[in-house]
Amino acid sequence: MSRERLFVYGTLRTGSGHPMAAFLAARARGLGAAHCTGRVVDLGAYPGLLEEAGARTEGELWELAEPSAETLARLDDYEGCAEGLFERVRREVRTADGRSLAAWVYLYRGPGSRFSGAGGEPKTRG
Repeated sequence: MSRERLFVYGTLRTGSGHPMAAFLAARARGLGAAHCTGRVVDLGAYPGLLEEAGARTEGELWELAEPSAETLARLDDYEGCAEGLFERVRREVRTADGRSLAAWVYLYRGPGSRFSGAGGEPKTRG
């Protein structure tokens, strides 16, 4: 059985300095740079990923250690999934060496997320 993978693009990335990035790093193995379809917007304290065909978001791919359910539950809580701020969905992610892999991705579902140009300004730096 293959392990769960998670694509991260914001506060969970290596070097962000956020405590939840350290939480993830202690419970997963980094697989390196990757990208997925979507547009990152700057929501102030954190970024959010919006679904947008033709847009590309750079990030990191992680393979979660077992048992991954507890790790994902804690990350869901951090991301505000129960409140509808983010939703964890499976998406195709492409690795730096060109492999296409399924991974969990947190998509922004908060205020303005369903409207073009809403939900924040385009993020210019990662």
